[in-house]
Amino acid sequence: MIMRRGHQLLLPAKPLFIWGSLLGALLLNMVQNMGLWGRAAWTPDALAVVLVFWTVHQPLRVGIGVAFVFGLLMDVHQGGLLGQHALAYTVLSFLAITIHRRVLWFSVVSQTVQVWPLFLVAHTIELVLRMVGGGGFPGLWILAAPFLEAALWPLANILLLLPQRRAPDPDENRPL
Repeated sequence: MIMRRGHQLLLPAKPLFIWGSLLGALLLNMVQNMGLWGRAAWTPDALAVVLVFWTVHQPLRVGIGVAFVFGLLMDVHQGGLLGQHALAYTVLSFLAITIHRRVLWFSVVSQTVQVWPLFLVAHTIELVLRMVGGGGFPGLWILAAPFLEAALWPLANILLLLPQRRAPDPDENRPL
């Protein structure tokens, strides 16, 4: 793949770091759901952000099956309709795999605009399944969650790509 000017060549992502960040995001979601505001509709889904990030950057390691398993874990944790998060995360992962080559060509700010519809689709799926399952409408605050998740995208880029950045040691013979 041809790199754009100014982009840094990254080291390969370590599988332990990938799985650790996914488990950390799952734990963050669990703590967030038990926190002061409970399961508020406006709270961003950290696991969805990390899942989309790794699906875009490492689609061969993190894919639809991983999204399904983490979705089931979230469903079990929340004690709601089983399969609600699993379906939403699976669709989210499928859409991220679909656009992953295109997204990587954009800057981080433009990537935020590209991934926002994915988060919106995932929350729409969760809302529809919740409503079909007999749950109540959580209010218009649910519209804030995809915006907050898209706003977390640049932070996820910085934190999750940090271990892959090479130390800057320029040399005349080795420009990479």
